[in-house]
Amino acid sequence: MSENKSGWFGRLKAGLSRSSTKLGDGISGIFTKRKLDQAALDDLEDLLITSDLGVQAAARLTADLAKSRFDKDISPQEVRRALAADIAAILEPVARPLTPDPARKPHVVLVVGVNGSGKTTTIGKMAKHYTDAGLKVRLAAGDTFRAAAIEQLQLWGTRTGCPVVAGKPGADAAGLAFGALETARREGDDLLLIDTAGRLHNKADLMAGLQKINRVLKKLDESAPHDVLLVLDATTGQNAHAQVETFKELVKVTGLAVTKLDGTARGGVLVALAERFALPVHAIGVGETAEDLRPFEAQDFAESLMGLGD
Repeated sequence: MSENKSGWFGRLKAGLSRSSTKLGDGISGIFTKRKLDQAALDDLEDLLITSDLGVQAAARLTADLAKSRFDKDISPQEVRRALAADIAAILEPVARPLTPDPARKPHVVLVVGVNGSGKTTTIGKMAKHYTDAGLKVRLAAGDTFRAAAIEQLQLWGTRTGCPVVAGKPGADAAGLAFGALETARREGDDLLLIDTAGRLHNKADLMAGLQKINRVLKKLDESAPHDVLLVLDATTGQNAHAQVETFKELVKVTGLAVTKLDGTARGGVLVALAERFALPVHAIGVGETAEDLRPFEAQDFAESLMGLGD
């Protein structure tokens, strides 16, 4: 493990400590000097559900554990290792980095999510990640309802050296997206990240706004947007499911980024989302700095969630 990888694993483990402590303490409470009997399995299933892993994943994980260990003595550490392996298997198919297509100039990513989910910050951190990788990145401040979102994105543009296309608060978001794509094509940019409004209290307006952005982008590039990234705040727990459902109705979501995992004991929600929706999870965030948003890796996450690893 490189120093960089090791440093990230440490941050990930620390970031998930609230979730792993809740799970670890619960598992220790159930399995200290106890056989894996039906009552223990029921208790474990309840613990997994209350830790936001979801009913479906909890049932699957306990059933898998029962297959090999039922009616045998088992230590809390063995339970955590077995669960980590099974959780990694659930997450592996969805752990896919967002890789801009070099054939597209630019690769257009529409970033959606409710206000407060960390959308604008996620765009800034992604800009840093892709700029560091040598790509030419442009940002578009398409959340025109909130002056703070425009200012925040401009600040990230300054920090990362990425140009930002922005208008006045209240400007037409679709027109702004169209202009940003025109500019990005002319300048030969590799990646265009477009911020959007996320006011869920008026779903009809939000749907109309997102659909209009989609329509105008297609006038310039029939295949745009090439990705629609939904940013979810892990602290909302099971409410994240409703957000995925809602945004899937509004626009064709192609992948997820899950933020604020360090601020919650609900990190297990990522397992529930993978089990239920099978959408690619491109990135996860465990802190404030740009380095705290990284491509999602199933094994690292599963081990950190169970408090394992060095």
